[in-house]
Amino acid sequence: MPAYWVARSRIHDPVEYKKYTDLVPGIIQKHGGKVLARGGQYQIMEGPEDFHRFVVIEFPTLQAGVACFESPEYVAAAAFRRAGAGVVENVIVEGGEATR
Repeated sequence: MPAYWVARSRIHDPVEYKKYTDLVPGIIQKHGGKVLARGGQYQIMEGPEDFHRFVVIEFPTLQAGVACFESPEYVAAAAFRRAGAGVVENVIVEGGEATR
């Protein structure tokens, strides 16, 4: 069953954040992921306006998405944003019909 990595972010330092975003596409592809939406126009329909960049990535399984997030390559890339370049909220959720 496919899974979706959904990220919301706020960028504080675009130069440092770009060091992160330059590395991530190859890492995602290596783990079977496909970017469905990244950046672009958006409309917040409800909730706080804390984030200004949104990303949706499809993986073949939840396990593949988690493996990507926990991979040494991703952890190294994320160090750029985690050092203060931005704030990100990441969630990986299975797609398909709800089972609960």
